[in-house]
Amino acid sequence: MTYLITGSAGHLGEALMRTLQAAGTPARGLDVLPSPFTTHVGSIADRAFVRGAMAGVSAVIHAATLHKPHVATHSRQAFVDVNVTGTLTLLEAAVEARVRAFVYTSTTSAFGSALSPAPGEPAAWITEDVTPVPRNIYGVTKVAAESLCELFHRDQGLPVIVLRTSRFFPEEDDVVSVAQAYETANAQANELLYRRADIEDVVGAHLLAAEKAGEIGFGRYILSATTPFGRDHLAELRADAPAVVRRLFPDFEALYAARGWTLFPSLDRVYINDRARATLGWAPKYDFRHVLDCLATGDDFRSELARAVGVKGYHRASPPP
Repeated sequence: MTYLITGSAGHLGEALMRTLQAAGTPARGLDVLPSPFTTHVGSIADRAFVRGAMAGVSAVIHAATLHKPHVATHSRQAFVDVNVTGTLTLLEAAVEARVRAFVYTSTTSAFGSALSPAPGEPAAWITEDVTPVPRNIYGVTKVAAESLCELFHRDQGLPVIVLRTSRFFPEEDDVVSVAQAYETANAQANELLYRRADIEDVVGAHLLAAEKAGEIGFGRYILSATTPFGRDHLAELRADAPAVVRRLFPDFEALYAARGWTLFPSLDRVYINDRARATLGWAPKYDFRHVLDCLATGDDFRSELARAVGVKGYHRASPPP
């Protein structure tokens, strides 16, 4: 199988390229920016360019996107051009090239306002059945691109898997109050309880999706570390999250205290990955128990792949000439 990886200069694209190359699997990297993992430099909205890059490809993993931080630096039109028109261009080229699998990297940000319960309400239990309520142009364009993917499956028979990924980026939190109150590792460890995944697990899910797209046809899945919480925890998670974690992980307080870490006092949502585990056979390894085990031994809880890819930031409003 020959893969085309879009967004190969980004976090996930590079991680996918590293993994495929290490396995000896043929893979082409496509990005608007050059990088050591990019073989085709150009825009996914350029039909001729995309058609040339797609020739001979059997599976596409479409990770290229304008992200939420780009809302502050890019126009709404730029989001439509990249996230919607670019996806359409890739889907059309994939059908023309008779690609056997198309995997689209979406985001749990697509749920938008559905992630924020009213004050006093329990934390939200987020599955694929929750209706998205996008709150910005990023969410709107990701949901629109998901709909295009589903349309191409229905009308063209293209096997497509949509993966709504939770946070896996290494940068500090984009909420200023969280970034100021918690060191990055502390915040990201906390998030593995309910809204984060390690990039190695995310890569694994994408490759499983590419392998199984033909038998599934179309599917939409949440990717997040397996949460230890159940529905019966939701009210207390909103009121006193550390109390719940204390009962589930009696060793967490001492391990956190040794690092000077603290938990978030309240959680507003919990992402549920049951469908991805059941249908894709996904078995994420990097969860909160893993964090605590690493704290006990003094090890970094991030995967080797996460450390290799490192911190990239987000590209400028206009790519270099």
